[in-house]
Amino acid sequence: MKIKNTILILILILGMSSCSDYLSVDRYFKDRQSMEKIFSSRDYSEEWLANAYFYLLSHNLEMGHRRFNLSNLSSDDVVFNESDDYARMKAGEYGPGWLWEAWWQSYRGIRQASIFLQHIEKNPEFTKEEITDLKGQARFLRAYFYWLLVRRYGPVPILPDEGLDYDESYDNISLPRNTMEECTEYISNEMIQAAKDLPIDRDRRSAARPTKGAALAVRAKIYLYLASPLYNGNKEMADFIDDKGQCVIPQEYDETRWAKAAAASLDVIKLGKYKLYTATRRVTSLSTAYPATIEPPYHPIHSESNFPLGWADLDPFESYRSVFNGELYAIENPELIFTRGDNQLDQEYGITALVIHQMPQYAGGFNCHGISGKQCDAYAMNDGTPFNRETSLKGFVTKEEAEQEVYPHLREGVWKEYANREPRFYASVAFNGALWPFASAREEKYRDKQIWYYRGEVEGRVASNERWQPTGIGRMKFINPKDTRGDNHDGKVYPKVDTAIRYADILLMYTEALNELTTTYQIESWDTQTTYTISRDIEEMRKGISQVRIRGGIPDLNQETYEDQEALRKAVKHERQIELFCENQRYYDLRRWKDAPKEEGEPVYGCNTQMTIENRELFHKQVEVPHIRTVFSKRMYFWPIHFDELKRNKRLTQAPGWQEFD
Repeated sequence: MKIKNTILILILILGMSSCSDYLSVDRYFKDRQSMEKIFSSRDYSEEWLANAYFYLLSHNLEMGHRRFNLSNLSSDDVVFNESDDYARMKAGEYGPGWLWEAWWQSYRGIRQASIFLQHIEKNPEFTKEEITDLKGQARFLRAYFYWLLVRRYGPVPILPDEGLDYDESYDNISLPRNTMEECTEYISNEMIQAAKDLPIDRDRRSAARPTKGAALAVRAKIYLYLASPLYNGNKEMADFIDDKGQCVIPQEYDETRWAKAAAASLDVIKLGKYKLYTATRRVTSLSTAYPATIEPPYHPIHSESNFPLGWADLDPFESYRSVFNGELYAIENPELIFTRGDNQLDQEYGITALVIHQMPQYAGGFNCHGISGKQCDAYAMNDGTPFNRETSLKGFVTKEEAEQEVYPHLREGVWKEYANREPRFYASVAFNGALWPFASAREEKYRDKQIWYYRGEVEGRVASNERWQPTGIGRMKFINPKDTRGDNHDGKVYPKVDTAIRYADILLMYTEALNELTTTYQIESWDTQTTYTISRDIEEMRKGISQVRIRGGIPDLNQETYEDQEALRKAVKHERQIELFCENQRYYDLRRWKDAPKEEGEPVYGCNTQMTIENRELFHKQVEVPHIRTVFSKRMYFWPIHFDELKRNKRLTQAPGWQEFD
């Protein structure tokens, strides 16, 4: 197969093509002239499918350059200092560019996959088994593009699987939005068929191709969205209508939607294929980049038990950071359900770009992607109790304390509020004075550097450019301890694997969906071979969220939290905020929960970046970041559709709050 090999060529070819909408007649005729040639050749057919895969990149990446991933870089958990797009989006001014391209790019991918499905069986150069797999891949891609569209734009038009009659006029082939229920069932049915055709495993060369588990995971995610408050009986969206005036958002609450979401998540769990990645406990330090395991405070159960009941056999810090920092190939990560693979084929746009924007200028980075004070404070203490700014440690780590390692992870001069936090904090947050190993630097003098964000420091606030952290808190997630770049360092940024869907997400989804139930349901499995009994079962809910917490080095929730629906709901939301930080989840979670008006409408807080090291205590006193304006209005739940698209497709309606084409 040549999927990966052809993407570079496609980037060059398609990157030079002009934007076209999903009803592009001229392009269709050009394709139809060569269809027989394409689908009688193995190589050409594979290149056609590679084209469909290509549309998962750039504007459809989950993690990458802000030009394509503003939804991952503009929620309440992250901040950056490099783009007017960011400031406009925070202020509710969506567009242009990234908004429109996501729509067109997804529909191009849908069209590409649909044509492949119509013609691939004619190709004599594939075996029957190969054709089944290829059709499963194309069907997955088509449904996945619809999933990406629905998540951004709300319910969208579902194109006929057999394609449109391009001999008709635009008016006759215009399509309205389908309802949310129709979009959900279409994606669900397509993913069930894809799951039947796809294998459960892939080899190393094919790790970026979908599997049975990937199809079932997307099905679970769309069911969870349908069950969530934004869609499940949301009277606020009564004015989200199609061209006939029919509301496309369910107006009546239906608890069975949560039961279906739980069952769909259980389908993935029951495959027995996935588990959370855990790194073995490290007894001795290999280097500053790979320190000995820092054990969580003693717990009578977790400290004495191996995973998943405890952390006695694992390193929580290494277990979490290795999932994202390139230490693992895709095939080596047992919790990776779907990935675009090593998306460094385009280093300007993928995770490499994200990492470079996070890295300090000292190491050849741009030093402009950081974390909000809210996100920093959300990480718990190492015993699982919430961080409390009022009662937290104050003062700075002394030289003696640093030498004696009184506060693991903290070096001399670091503010003690960053001490004794949960392992995921240190894998995600580049606090002021954090150690950056830069282990691949050519000379030792360039390695093991503390990076400071005080005004006047190299990485501190500078009036003449944007390469400083607006909250004084940087980001460590996705950073490999060997990452560095630049002429002096002669190192490199190590490739990272896209974590589009991973098992931790499914486990948290399962707990969330079960928690919303008030009665018991009988739900068939995806293949109709089993009937699940689905209810608000505490032990089942515990199976989901407890693994995620214990792998992260913090204790399971107490019994009282599991027994209280509202308390567990808050706990699940908090766990998703921490575990899935900067994975393009929170932006959409806040919307589907309808929490965005509060969480995204609040001012952004952080350290006082006006302060120099001489006023270092005042630096760590949280203040509002004045130049980041935040609002949230109803229209920000969904992305608008471009006027050109509304002009072409006269039956297409705009999302509430955005201007219609007239």
